[in-house]
Amino acid sequence: MSPAGRSPSVVIIGAGLGGLAAAIRLIAAGCAVTVIEAQSSTGGRAGQIREAGFVFDTGPTLITLPELVEELFQLAGSSMNSELRMHSLDPFYRIAWEDDPRVFYFNGNREAMRREIGKFSAIDARHLDAFLDASTVIYKETILKAAHRSFLHLTDFLEVVPAMVRLGAVGSTDSFVGRFFKEPHVRQAFSFHPLFIGGDPFRVPAVYSAVAFMEMSGGVWYPEGGISALVTALENLVRTGGRIVTGDPVATILQRGNRAVGVVTESGAPYPADFVISNADLVTTHRRLLGDPGRHAPRLSMSCFQLYLGTNRPFPELTHHTLLVGRNYQRFMHDVTDARRMPQTLSLYVDAPSRTEPAMAPPGGESIMALLPVPNLGGNGRWPEMEGDLRNRMLATLEAHPALGLAGLADSIVVEHHQSPIDFRDRLRSAEGNGFGPEPTLLQSTYFRQHNRDQRIGGLYYAGAGTHPGAGIPGVLLGAAVTARLLLDEVRERV
Repeated sequence: MSPAGRSPSVVIIGAGLGGLAAAIRLIAAGCAVTVIEAQSSTGGRAGQIREAGFVFDTGPTLITLPELVEELFQLAGSSMNSELRMHSLDPFYRIAWEDDPRVFYFNGNREAMRREIGKFSAIDARHLDAFLDASTVIYKETILKAAHRSFLHLTDFLEVVPAMVRLGAVGSTDSFVGRFFKEPHVRQAFSFHPLFIGGDPFRVPAVYSAVAFMEMSGGVWYPEGGISALVTALENLVRTGGRIVTGDPVATILQRGNRAVGVVTESGAPYPADFVISNADLVTTHRRLLGDPGRHAPRLSMSCFQLYLGTNRPFPELTHHTLLVGRNYQRFMHDVTDARRMPQTLSLYVDAPSRTEPAMAPPGGESIMALLPVPNLGGNGRWPEMEGDLRNRMLATLEAHPALGLAGLADSIVVEHHQSPIDFRDRLRSAEGNGFGPEPTLLQSTYFRQHNRDQRIGGLYYAGAGTHPGAGIPGVLLGAAVTARLLLDEVRERV
């Protein structure tokens, strides 16, 4: 603990959203905070590529629960509205199917959603309210309560189990949604959301079915300038009261006895501290930074292969967010997450921020990101040899669907980048090139996920996708709040 009269010092490894959020909270509480980032810029997975006037987010592309962001600004004496210009998206997504000409526009209006469901099933349309009512209860009784708890003890988990069982939230997301919607396309439209945190809808618990309700009630938001604008705004809040060091990866977490006492970077620079928070990849933290390969290794999430395409022509039929579901969707998910092999069919997520913010591309052009879920490097994949073929398959799939309006996409490309599992492994230092941390299955959630405070080493804490409650912007922001609260509780106990 820090000597009397000195502010507690905290070193945070990684300037991703979880690390920045934890830093803001601890600075507001009077801690002396230093954030150390391996890359030359902040953001971690929430990075950005800029070239020739084209701007691409490399990680998250949307914000839900914006009140979590607003809370950080308020802690720093500012406001979200004064720092970010937020756009409410409508629709949130357009969902198309490779084997069906119909499309589904997902938004927050119940009547509009009933009409969308009615395109596929009049019976299912009558069940929307029942689905939302059940999801509301799951959201309030499990997600909200669980996300704010630390789950350091098994009894914390056991207290929420009865509610999860009673609400049917321990089965899969797909099975829960299937209680209300029988038509396959509708069922997929309301169960795909776990993909945003690296989860398989056929494997992750049904608590994630409440994300559809969460979006419909609170909206889906886009900050002008992309998610990188949020990163920059949070970075500025940290710099007003703390310190950020970039371009010098942490090599080792220092320990004295059974307590973390700082870090040393690869340049040899020491950063002593009373507390250490790792916002780095969980397995990388255990194996490389702690030198503890014997720790239990979780089953890691899928990875992503992403194309970033700048075009010399607009595609006005494209929406900001599009999900293209390929044939045999369940087999696709099984291949990527369970069997860990390259899928035979493709399901793609497309982000086109220039549809909302034209300045994300030069005049007359379009900024497009296409994402394909793929197995992490623990699976059967020949990277980078297969990248060219995969790229061509993705473009052909996008061009072939008439509803997307992307005919001629390949010929219009003037700027192109990609990100593969190798980039996740080598640039983001993510074990096996995983994209989202441990897979969010039932036995890798809440108490069974990495605790926000290390159970073996005093003074060591965790933030980010690897710890409770998990990946995604809401997950890492809520997790940062739990981590900061636990650390500050220890500060008070030691006074």
